Amino acid sequence: MKNQVAFPPIKGITLSDFIVLVILFAIIGLVFFLGKEWKGDLRSVAYISLEYRYLPYYVIQSVSRIGIAYILSLIFSIGYGYLAKKNKITETILISLLDILQSIPVLSFLPGVLLAMISLFPNKRIGVELASIILIFTGQVWNMAFSYYNSISTIPRDILEVAKIHRFSKFYRFIKIDLPFSAIGLVWNSMMSVAGGWFFLMACEMFVIKDRDFRLPGIGSFIQMAANEGDLQKVFIGLLVMVIIIVLLDIMIWRPLVVWSQKFKFDTVQSEEEKESFVLNILRESRLLERIWDAIESKIDKINYYFVNRKSEHNYLKKTPIKIVLIGLLLIGLLLLVLKGGIRAFEMLSKITFQDFVLLIKAGGLSLLRTLGAIAIATIWTVPFGVMIGMKPKVANILQPVIQIAASIPATALFPIIIYFLLKIGGGLGVGSVFLMLLGTQWYILFNVIAGASSIPQDLKDIADLYRIRGFKKWKVLILPGIFPYLVTGLITATGGAWNATIVSEYVVFGGEVQKTLGLGSLISESSASGNFSMLFASTLLMSLIVVTLNRFLWKRMFLLAEEKFRLD
Repeated sequence: MKNQVAFPPIKGITLSDFIVLVILFAIIGLVFFLGKEWKGDLRSVAYISLEYRYLPYYVIQSVSRIGIAYILSLIFSIGYGYLAKKNKITETILISLLDILQSIPVLSFLPGVLLAMISLFPNKRIGVELASIILIFTGQVWNMAFSYYNSISTIPRDILEVAKIHRFSKFYRFIKIDLPFSAIGLVWNSMMSVAGGWFFLMACEMFVIKDRDFRLPGIGSFIQMAANEGDLQKVFIGLLVMVIIIVLLDIMIWRPLVVWSQKFKFDTVQSEEEKESFVLNILRESRLLERIWDAIESKIDKINYYFVNRKSEHNYLKKTPIKIVLIGLLLIGLLLLVLKGGIRAFEMLSKITFQDFVLLIKAGGLSLLRTLGAIAIATIWTVPFGVMIGMKPKVANILQPVIQIAASIPATALFPIIIYFLLKIGGGLGVGSVFLMLLGTQWYILFNVIAGASSIPQDLKDIADLYRIRGFKKWKVLILPGIFPYLVTGLITATGGAWNATIVSEYVVFGGEVQKTLGLGSLISESSASGNFSMLFASTLLMSLIVVTLNRFLWKRMFLLAEEKFRLD
């Protein structure tokens, strides 16, 4: 590797080992610190101070919540995608369910999640902390799950044939084929997911249900408090601190992961331009990490050997009625839950009047126009820009941190400033909300296009250059087919993200006053704040129906086209 940094050994260990040990001890210390903090009483965090000296403490709290939510999102995404691809029945059920879940806004999860956590941990801070993490999780997880599922759905058939010939167990195929092939998409969607966590951080650290005001210490609640008081200086300071944290996270985590993920590119020719990360070079010099990785590889080989040699026994167990009984009990349990939920849903919907129904239809139509407009504008600029970044590593080294910062700054933090100028020039949220929505949804498409362009094999690029294929023809025969599966993932998740963004772009609090425009997002925000659960449920249900309909009749057909026609076979 170019520009490798060699670190001298210090008494049997390298400087890299020392750095790794410091990081490990820091993580352990953070776990104990959070454990001590979360055991406290809920009343101890009722007040959010706007004094600058508390900002480091707030940053630690917010980064911890986003980090925990991301780890949960990664585990869920891989497990969910794996189960969805297991067979046609689970695929139909789980992907349809994923369509529904990604369309439900964060605030629609809020009452149920918060009340459940408070009932489990009455008057304890840990209950609200867990609720906040779960809410951040719901803003992060769906695009990662779609990314992993779409990646393993487009694995080249010759690779799968090689796995069959060499008798890979399901576990070994998962480790050696599924995870590596999905790595590039997962890394870029992870960046997008964490950006989504920052996007909804303000809504997930301060929330109101009926007459109860819940607040958690964090940079999001700091910015929200400053915005509520109309203090633009403190909003800017909060944003500046957030930008610094995002830059550090990009240097320490995302850039190393992007460089590392390039080893899983489906390539037969090495690229002349390689991305670099000094942090990754440091980690590669660590003997401690090397020994840990060797131990993991050894365990993987032993597990694969076990599964291969116990295959006959495994097949015998599959024929026993135990599995059928367990599946039956699970289905009965799910049926009872659905029946109970259906009864409760019917009770809430029965309270919706004809005037409410007309209002819902009108609000749904207006929100649909705004979301489609935001997605169209986002697609126009993100596709060419993302291709440029993904296909030129030198450009990516410069622009990756910039777009990571831009995507991670929660647009909700910028809303008060934008609203201030809209009010000054006499504009309103009717059209302005499209711009606010664009700030949150465009990144889903951009990050997926970058991932797709990054994964185009170098030998195909070389052949295109050799035959002087340029301009529109290059886009037709190389670029669009190469990025198409990733673009579809971006469009699907951007649709869900756009509808999620309606709750914060159609209903904004600035200077103690509410600025709103008619739409499903504003109805959901109002219903959540006032405790009108019937309208909250009806608005959420209508939003889910619209998103699922779009996914079924438009994006699903595009995904099938990507799976059948645009895979690297």
